[in-house]
Amino acid sequence: MHILQPYCINRWPDVPKRKRKNSQCSVKSMSGYIPSYLEKDEPCVVCGDKATGYHYRCITCEGCKGFFRRTIQKNLHPSYSCKYESCCIIDKITRNQCQLCRFKKCISVGMAMDLVLDDSKRVAKRRLIEENREKRKKEELVKTLQVRPEPDTAEWELIRMATEAHRHTNAQGSSWKQKRKFLPDDIGQGPMMPTSDGDKVDLEAFSEFTKIMTPAITRVVDFAKKLPMFSELPCEDQIILLKGCCMEIMSLRAAVRYDPESETLTLNGEMAVKREQLKNGGLGVVSDAIFDLGKSLAQFNLDDTEVALMQAVLLMSSDRSGLTSTEKIEQCQEAYLLAFEHYINYRKHNIPHFWPKLLMKVFEDQEV
Repeated sequence: MHILQPYCINRWPDVPKRKRKNSQCSVKSMSGYIPSYLEKDEPCVVCGDKATGYHYRCITCEGCKGFFRRTIQKNLHPSYSCKYESCCIIDKITRNQCQLCRFKKCISVGMAMDLVLDDSKRVAKRRLIEENREKRKKEELVKTLQVRPEPDTAEWELIRMATEAHRHTNAQGSSWKQKRKFLPDDIGQGPMMPTSDGDKVDLEAFSEFTKIMTPAITRVVDFAKKLPMFSELPCEDQIILLKGCCMEIMSLRAAVRYDPESETLTLNGEMAVKREQLKNGGLGVVSDAIFDLGKSLAQFNLDDTEVALMQAVLLMSSDRSGLTSTEKIEQCQEAYLLAFEHYINYRKHNIPHFWPKLLMKVFEDQEV
């Protein structure tokens, strides 16, 4: 037996008025996504069930939204009929028992037929939504890449001091190519003599390199002492840091003076040597690592400031064994790293992912 009472009503019950809230969205537990503009448990204007939002210009539940959409998309309403002269009461219990009265109720409360999309329009809309979503993602990515912080006042001062320290202790400065002297080809090609530790070296090449070693070490020490952060550390920690970074910084200073035309490195700003000469002069396989570093750094076109900051980062390595001020040294290195990154942003290099690539070179230098 049909449970609807067959009596007619002149109009549908008054649609509950809603109070306006802001348009931000929220998620309510246990009921899926619910827009925040809805009052708590706001009813569907068609059947009185719990509404989920604006659908086709009315506040309705998911059930009535789906019913209305299917009816229009499949053009079903001409075939709907009512056993009770189109006078059924529609609520959440009876809504599935009379399609015609439910549809009329949808129209009566203001649901808009013209807002229901057919299959092709619905596919096009979904495609447009997806395209817009991807477009927003790309715009956000571009925005993130464009908003790259540059050095602040304190960082510029840190950068200035590191750059000056490097320039004052970097032999021959920017004129090294004009002032360098090439080690004669025959040096490093002579007989290899065994050393006390079992290695073999060319004594003449070894002698030449020994002459420039002490001045090169002195320049590294002078560079470190010109950095206020370093000078504030305990003397014991200063010694440990210098012992740990001295070869790394000397290797870096040689590597950035790699000349691809002559395939040489210029040591201490004065002596241009070839790979085999450096290898036979006592550095062995280390020479290959320094030359390879020089080749890879050549693509970066580093300026004095970038070389200076690389040296400062190498100097302030908190993982050296025996340090007592580990936390302070780590903070110093982080300060230089941040200033370094911001300076890279300021320089605006054309190489993609310049900063992480250059940072990898710093780590490679530590492994030399």
